[in-house]
Amino acid sequence: MPGSTDPRFAALDPCVHCGFCLPACPTYLATGDEADSPRGRIVLMRALERGEIGAADPALTQHIDACLGCRGCEPACPSGVGYGQGLEAAREILAERRGIAPAARAILTVFSNRLFWRTLLTAAGWFRATGLPARWASGTRLGFGMGMLASTRRHRVPRSFPGFHMPHSAPTVALFRGCVMDTVFRHVNEATRRVLEANGYRVVDINGQGCCGALHEHAGDRKGAESLARQNVKAFGGRANYIVVNSAGCGALLKQYGHLLGTRDGEHFGSRVRDVSELLAAKGPRQGGPLPLDVVYDAPCHLQHAQKVQAEPLAVLNAIPGLRLRLLPGSDKCCGSAGIYSTLHPDMARAVLDDKIRGIAAASPAPRVVTTGNPGCHMHIGAGLRAAGLHATVLHPVELLDESYRVGGLYSRQQ
Repeated sequence: MPGSTDPRFAALDPCVHCGFCLPACPTYLATGDEADSPRGRIVLMRALERGEIGAADPALTQHIDACLGCRGCEPACPSGVGYGQGLEAAREILAERRGIAPAARAILTVFSNRLFWRTLLTAAGWFRATGLPARWASGTRLGFGMGMLASTRRHRVPRSFPGFHMPHSAPTVALFRGCVMDTVFRHVNEATRRVLEANGYRVVDINGQGCCGALHEHAGDRKGAESLARQNVKAFGGRANYIVVNSAGCGALLKQYGHLLGTRDGEHFGSRVRDVSELLAAKGPRQGGPLPLDVVYDAPCHLQHAQKVQAEPLAVLNAIPGLRLRLLPGSDKCCGSAGIYSTLHPDMARAVLDDKIRGIAAASPAPRVVTTGNPGCHMHIGAGLRAAGLHATVLHPVELLDESYRVGGLYSRQQ
């Protein structure tokens, strides 16, 4: 097949249509439709690029929109095809020519404005505190949404934390607070700060930051993503050695701000971004007290495939004494959340999730905890567990390390 005429699609040029990507694609496995596979979608993207299919073609939009963007096909590809870059380009063209669907546009508008998302997500946190979402959680459309919200509840954390005395030479880390993480998952941000300080990092606060823009970029709203990226680049400046993120979806885009913005400032910003597991693994991390729990780890797509961060979360979890950690079959495959995908395509999202829930249900001994490092995955899997009647809790890896430090008494001693 001839190479790309549009440089945005050049990453697709190595594709030889071998089909190695098919068994790695959750939507292809769910439907069996070649057009729902990476290979089939690349054919559609090429036709869009050459003008052989119009942006309004219903088959084109159906299959491109149905892609989770998990990029699980990339490590399976022997030719090194950059499928994610091609998908980004195709969705950008579709957004330009046909516009963004009203439901998606409404969600993106909320996350473009700090006042909107903070008000909405804070209200969601108040509603969660009533206990009604947990009571109403079920397998119905509404009940599943209730289960997603209920799964974000705070679990046991240290009651008091005197703080660690940091040497002046300690590396400084600026916490990217995000939007969902700064509201319904604020307890994870708090745990992130504690475990980083316990491992010798000085955590600093940065004002003026906002949403990362990943939801916009995934939907093809490049201008919206760029606007949020510029805001974050300006806010963080050069005020820390590292920028730490505990949301895999956010981290994947934050590391690519140089590509998104095409500026030196964006490149400098992206070069300092680290997932929290990367910083902790670089320090060891230090051990805490024992947690004798059966735990399964589910790798977020945008951590494992997009960021290529694979060993570090396991190093963090393996540093917890007594933790019985397992990787289940399919732990490296998408759960079906994919940002706002589960809201826009709930049937496909549930079909993808069902395989993962079946794997967890079949595990023996039954896990007490499913751990994953992305809020969307956390909520989607949590709702799926509730709908299936499984009594397992979903936690971020730093929550487990945080609890281990509490049990081990690290937070009761001044350092």
